[in-house]
Amino acid sequence: MSDTSGPVIVVGGGLAGLAAAVSLTNQNLPVVLLESRPRLGGRASSIVDRETGRTIDNCQHVSLGCCTNYRHFCETVGVGDSFRYESRLNFVAPDGRIDRFESSVLPAPLHLFPAFRRLSYLDGPDRRGLADGLRRLAGERNPAAEREPFDQWLRRHGQPENVVRRFWHVVLVSALSESLDRVSVAAARKVFYDAFLAHRHGWTVEIPTVPLDDLYGSVVTTWLEDRGARVELASGVEWLEEADGLVRRVHLRDGTHVEAGDVVLAVPHTRFRPLLPNGVRDRPEYVAAEALETAPITSVHLWFDRPVTDLPHAVFVEGTSHWLFDRGRDEAGHYYQVVISASRTERAAPREELTEQVVAEIRAAFPDARDAELLHSRRITEHDAVFSPLPGTESRRPTQWTPLPNLQLAGDWTRTGWPATMEGAVRSGYVAAENVLARRGQSVSLLQPDLPVAWLSRLLFGPR
Repeated sequence: MSDTSGPVIVVGGGLAGLAAAVSLTNQNLPVVLLESRPRLGGRASSIVDRETGRTIDNCQHVSLGCCTNYRHFCETVGVGDSFRYESRLNFVAPDGRIDRFESSVLPAPLHLFPAFRRLSYLDGPDRRGLADGLRRLAGERNPAAEREPFDQWLRRHGQPENVVRRFWHVVLVSALSESLDRVSVAAARKVFYDAFLAHRHGWTVEIPTVPLDDLYGSVVTTWLEDRGARVELASGVEWLEEADGLVRRVHLRDGTHVEAGDVVLAVPHTRFRPLLPNGVRDRPEYVAAEALETAPITSVHLWFDRPVTDLPHAVFVEGTSHWLFDRGRDEAGHYYQVVISASRTERAAPREELTEQVVAEIRAAFPDARDAELLHSRRITEHDAVFSPLPGTESRRPTQWTPLPNLQLAGDWTRTGWPATMEGAVRSGYVAAENVLARRGQSVSLLQPDLPVAWLSRLLFGPR
């Protein structure tokens, strides 16, 4: 058998594996997708809450306008219309005031300048300090930025404590699910440059309107199978067999195996090394990648007897809660999901205690919540939700290429140029698919272009 004549075996049905499988199927390659769980989606998953009977997500997933590859993937498989677009962010100030954050008619990067000026919880010196900090961060392209903790950078540039606590912390903990001492300057710059400064639509929030299982489950399965791909659920992989410098077989836990032309290994960084052939398993870059640290995200699901606010979402500037999302009414009540990022402390708290704290913050922020009755609640923690963008992490992220020509890696933890995001996961799958196609003699560009940098942003801050 020619080493390019067999099917492409994609191991892992998370976003990275789905992106690889979809793009390769689109190029008319035979694809077999193997997923160990009985569903697709990986960490983007849903469960049925037994008491309410409602399908709820393990955590509210949110995309941004700058996530061009994720948007392309959703449109390709036909779920692009399953999102609502928020062109305004609602910040809950410490005094309960709602500050509405939205673009002006000014060109990027000035489009958000009036919104920053209207933040009630920052005074004049705070706003001037923030403007200076954003300007300095946008111009921070020194390679050393990848090795410096962001909290140290903020101190070095004299950022006011109020700005650190009520702006930098609020945005970055939500975006990266890490505390500022565990975020590199480079990761912080990526968030602010791409989302807030480069293009006027980069920060637009895109929120799924259907459960995550509906986004990545039956719709994607049908899309793949209608085009000739095989999707095998509950098919855990045990190991990859290598011979003569190529992966020849994929061995499953049930004792069967699948012959492979190419393999895309798209599993979490905590699980990929044991699957690798002996000859590459202990390479230093893979040992380092396996040791990447992770951060948890906790979601608190609440059902009240009535709406507690007319806002579709809210961002809490201070407190335990980070985001509140209105998920609409069902038979059990009016359903809200609260997201707590970097929830190391909260995941250890008793469920009742955490719920009481979150509900107290909601009632303090929204007068209509004070008379509302809490009917039901549930807490879900994704313990390894994202890899932590610690200083020095970028050098520990491997490329999609491996020393075995027909084996590619995919996952948001591989080297994508992005932090742990849905965008990064899709990018990794697209790059892995490009590598497979190149090995088979097809030069195809699958990665989608970033939003263009506005001319004034480029003039003021330089390129990405």
